[in-house]
Amino acid sequence: MADPYKTLGVARTAAEADIKKAYRKLAKELHPDRNRDNPKAAERFSQVTNAYDLLSDKDKRARFDRGEIDGDGNPAAPFGFGGGGPAGGRPGYGPGPGARPQGFDFGGDGADMSDIFEGLFGGGGGGAPRGGFQGGFGRRQPLPKGADVQYRLQVSFTDAATLAPQRVTLGDGKAIEVKLPAGVQSGTQMRLSGKGDPGPGGGGDAIVTIEIQPHRFFERDGDDIRLNLPISLAEAVLGGKVKAPTVDNPVMLTIPAGTSSGRVLRLKGKGFPRKGGERGDQLVTLMVELPADDAALRGFVEGWPGRDKGNPRAAMGV
Repeated sequence: MADPYKTLGVARTAAEADIKKAYRKLAKELHPDRNRDNPKAAERFSQVTNAYDLLSDKDKRARFDRGEIDGDGNPAAPFGFGGGGPAGGRPGYGPGPGARPQGFDFGGDGADMSDIFEGLFGGGGGGAPRGGFQGGFGRRQPLPKGADVQYRLQVSFTDAATLAPQRVTLGDGKAIEVKLPAGVQSGTQMRLSGKGDPGPGGGGDAIVTIEIQPHRFFERDGDDIRLNLPISLAEAVLGGKVKAPTVDNPVMLTIPAGTSSGRVLRLKGKGFPRKGGERGDQLVTLMVELPADDAALRGFVEGWPGRDKGNPRAAMGV
């Protein structure tokens, strides 16, 4: 049975932080993923893990230092018997030969066994002993996992709207492909199980926070996408078909004749995917652009009989 202090290479007086630091260093060097062709490294990793499991538990460490348990966490001398015979000479187990171990009652109707187990395992009041054992002998506590690691992933507007696969480069240099969830927004977090720091009980998780980048002409409105689409005066007056961009591919959009700036047309299913499986819409606001310094257009409007008819701002009370 190995001495856990020697296994981790620390002094018996080492602080908790020093023990943890020594373990992390050895665990990274000896982890099976990095030593697939070295069985001795895997065996050493197991020894290092067991040593850290004992020394990171204050109760186990104290009991080991007192000689009550060995380097494997097992009782060093059950019922106080050690060395060459009953109550014989093992540190921490009472006086030498001939003396009765504390907690035994050899008179009356029999021995009070509860005091024995309380002194041996550090328990109290008949409860379950601490330090990772059930009833003193049995299964151990789960080993701790490694720490979680935080990542930030910048995603383009169109990739987020189409749920395009993304690649994340982890701390060990490996790149993995991840699938964006429906309803993704800036601040959405994705948990990648086991992709964090290594630990005795397995790797921690990688926590990936999404940041959606702004687009130069698309704008998000909930699950919908808004777009201001410029059209010419001729297209507005006469109507016709124009090409309009979407996050998927451009589509042909029909402009009704006599369209004014500000009119909104709806493209169904061209927005962001919803959690229920459907997609939002794309809302296209038509913006009529007039040519600058067009003498013919100016002359037409000046001679147009209907230019002073009606008030387009009447509904606003002005």
